[in-house]
Amino acid sequence: MSRYENTSMKRKLLRNNTKHKGGKVAMVYDTTIYSKVPERNDDLYVISTEGDRCDNLAFQFYGDSRFWWYIAQANNINSMNIPAGISLRIPASTEYAVGR
Repeated sequence: MSRYENTSMKRKLLRNNTKHKGGKVAMVYDTTIYSKVPERNDDLYVISTEGDRCDNLAFQFYGDSRFWWYIAQANNINSMNIPAGISLRIPASTEYAVGR
């Protein structure tokens, strides 16, 4: 499933810096809103080790590294890299990995 599967697109006028006439039109993604990832009894908790990254953990637990952002969102992480010694919640399922 694509992270942007339910995200709408809109047309955006790309303007030339020197002229405001006749710019090109591009399709861009609109803002995607994701629900909070609710805690469940079957969520896993792991302690990060040196070199851990969200994409590697997503591949390990979900079989798909594209869910890196889901682990990051569940743990309020702003980076792909994770410092060693951090307690991380790995949501039991990706059912809430859907934007609106």
